[in-house]
Amino acid sequence: MKNQNEAKSKKRKYSIILGNLGNTCDRFLSSGYKDPLDKELMLDQAASIEGVTGIELVGTWDIDDKSVDKMKTALKSRGLVCSSIIPDLFARKQWGEGALASASASIRRQAVAEVNTMTDIVVELGGNLINIWPGQDGYDYPLSADYLQERRWMTESIAKCVEHAKKKRVKIALEFKMKEPRTHSYLARTADTLLVAKDIGESNVGVCIDTGHSFLAYENVGESVAMLKMAGNKLFHMHFNDNFGSWDDDMIVGSIRLPEYFEMLYWMEKTGFNGWFSMDQYPYREDGYGAVRSSVLFLQRMHKLLDETGLDKVEELIRQRDPVATSAFIRDNLIAQ
Repeated sequence: MKNQNEAKSKKRKYSIILGNLGNTCDRFLSSGYKDPLDKELMLDQAASIEGVTGIELVGTWDIDDKSVDKMKTALKSRGLVCSSIIPDLFARKQWGEGALASASASIRRQAVAEVNTMTDIVVELGGNLINIWPGQDGYDYPLSADYLQERRWMTESIAKCVEHAKKKRVKIALEFKMKEPRTHSYLARTADTLLVAKDIGESNVGVCIDTGHSFLAYENVGESVAMLKMAGNKLFHMHFNDNFGSWDDDMIVGSIRLPEYFEMLYWMEKTGFNGWFSMDQYPYREDGYGAVRSSVLFLQRMHKLLDETGLDKVEELIRQRDPVATSAFIRDNLIAQ
């Protein structure tokens, strides 16, 4: 059993969004509450966390077509790989009224071009995943958006990105979030994001679940994982953080929810997820390295408990459909004695 558990542990791939280690900013203090960190130092910090082998980059923030060689060397020298690139479709003035779903055909073309450029770069870095979060594609007020037309534009734009990515053998994961920066996002939940992926109909387009976004949408992440399995293995990527359920607080993983994390990791194991376990936090005031490391350690601990418990025992518990038995299981297995 020990050898089997060690083999499972080696298969799991832990990753960090690079900027999480630095000076993250909120809407009240644009300069952030900490001093900026050099990218080289952040990469050193990431590489020092046991089990972390991947770095997720944000386009233009961390990488552009002029810095590819430098980043490739920096990653290789630390034994890291590019787990994904997130194109910046959310933090530039030009996207203020939408990117992939913008009413401006010129802006939509620019958004597609941005994704396609990052697709080319991820291939140069040896990666094969682009994670699209269309944060500005949505609306704020009633009677201010053409839902039919704008959703069509968004799907058509994503389809163009998917077509380009397919030629490069790159997968595209669509990340949903109910709100922020818009009051309503077109990709808001697991199901409506899956509908877009299914409508496009290509094998290289799927879904990224950000746990905090899913909690915000009052979803059970374990159920969402199962749903995407049923839809044809459409879970492509995972972002991990925590919150209280009313906002995307991007807190340390496991600081709020414990049973839900154990359950979602069970379903990821049960459904054969083999992608990245990527940390996506905004430690505004906390030490970035300490906060991200805590998240990685929590997930590794949950994975260890899952391996020690065994899928069979969890399946037996689920078959009982008995909340009292579940409560006893949590006490006996998830809480340190």
